[in-house]
Amino acid sequence: MNRRLTELGMRQRDLAERAHVSQAIVRELQRNTAQRKRSARTLEALSVALGWHPRHLQAVLAGEQPPDRSDPIELPTDVVAGRLAAIEAQLRAIENRLIDVQTRLDTEQSRRNGGE
Repeated sequence: MNRRLTELGMRQRDLAERAHVSQAIVRELQRNTAQRKRSARTLEALSVALGWHPRHLQAVLAGEQPPDRSDPIELPTDVVAGRLAAIEAQLRAIENRLIDVQTRLDTEQSRRNGGE
């Protein structure tokens, strides 16, 4: 990570912002100070932010050869289905909020027009 940050001219804070993780996580991984299991999503986000294959850091931490950046990304079907379900739920929530906003706007417009 140190070499890659230098190559990219990035600081810990830049990487943390780019990967949407805390700077403490970046620091712990960079310095190898906290030996704890990291979520696959955190490692994936950091790998991508560093311009590596999404599974790069996961492989390094497992003591394996990291995949090449051009290697295909294989996600288990249940992971893909879970992500799609989460996206669908978020879209439904957004749709419901938009319907509420439109209803309020219509009600307000009707009041302003004297109930026409």
